[in-house]
Amino acid sequence: MIRNEKEYKQALGRIRQERQRLAGQEAQLKAMGLKAAEIKRAMDPMRSFHRQLAEEVRSYERLKRGQFDPMHNLYGLGQMLVSLRIARGLSQRQLARKLGVHETQVSRDERNEYHSITLERAGKVLEALGVQVHSRVALVKAKKAGAA
Repeated sequence: MIRNEKEYKQALGRIRQERQRLAGQEAQLKAMGLKAAEIKRAMDPMRSFHRQLAEEVRSYERLKRGQFDPMHNLYGLGQMLVSLRIARGLSQRQLARKLGVHETQVSRDERNEYHSITLERAGKVLEALGVQVHSRVALVKAKKAGAA
């Protein structure tokens, strides 16, 4: 996951480099006289990495626009907190100041996606970000005994 502008810019640079490298590699394979299916088989793993990196960039850009994936039963809370900081346009340093902690604490928390965070602490991060989270509770039907 891209967490800041520096990583975003680095990812954009890597995508440009990778695009050039892929084009060069494909040209070499064609020059060797390989068939289309053979070229595809050789290129697919490299293209997969390129697509994954491009998806991370698109995801970061969505976060900056304030578009979030839904969260269910608080799974993904840590990633949501990171996403909210990005959407608010705050650096880790700025969030740390608002929380009254050292920047390394925020960096470590985000690297671990706030694993084991308490709800009280999550609330403080949300307040520092100027965000309110609203939830809706839906009861799920219980499975009958012996049902698969």
